[in-house]
Amino acid sequence: MGDYFVHESAYVDEGAQIGAGTKIWHFCHIMGKAKIGQKCSFGQNVLVANNVIIGDGCKIQNNVSLYEGLILEDYVFCGPSMVFTNIKTPRCEFPRNTSDHYLKTLVKRGASIGANATIVCGVTLHENAFVAAGAVVTKDVPAFAMVAGVPARIIGWMSSYGDVLEFDFDGYAIDSTGTKYQQISSMEVQKVV
Repeated sequence: MGDYFVHESAYVDEGAQIGAGTKIWHFCHIMGKAKIGQKCSFGQNVLVANNVIIGDGCKIQNNVSLYEGLILEDYVFCGPSMVFTNIKTPRCEFPRNTSDHYLKTLVKRGASIGANATIVCGVTLHENAFVAAGAVVTKDVPAFAMVAGVPARIIGWMSSYGDVLEFDFDGYAIDSTGTKYQQISSMEVQKVV
């Protein structure tokens, strides 16, 4: 074992790549072709399937399954019991359990997904997107967008730090760290550099 922690009740299959400082807690299963970055935390009962890629500093809460076709960039938060899918049209009688049927899902740096949310496969959650608890995401979520509902819709905007952004008449907002943001359109917000 490398310089990471694995609880005695967890299974880490041979070949899994796990970064330094990562903690894998009770009843987790990390499959052999998974790639996990540094300083991640996996709560109780997490599955990381083959060919899943996880960046540094991610926090995966209890009862989350990360299925093949998923990429989490750095500092992604997955709330308790949230769900990722990887096949759009599953059928038991006609299994689609080979890699060529899995749709890719990308969660970019700093995105947060609330408890019991569902992310339907084939979408991208852009940088610092925020998905509310219980939301069902069926399409891409722009950077800094807050989405909620079934299906999920944009309800506001959030800074990298986690402040809700209130834009002035000219389309600018400043979060509590002093970082400035500009609303370009109803579907786009960006940091002002």
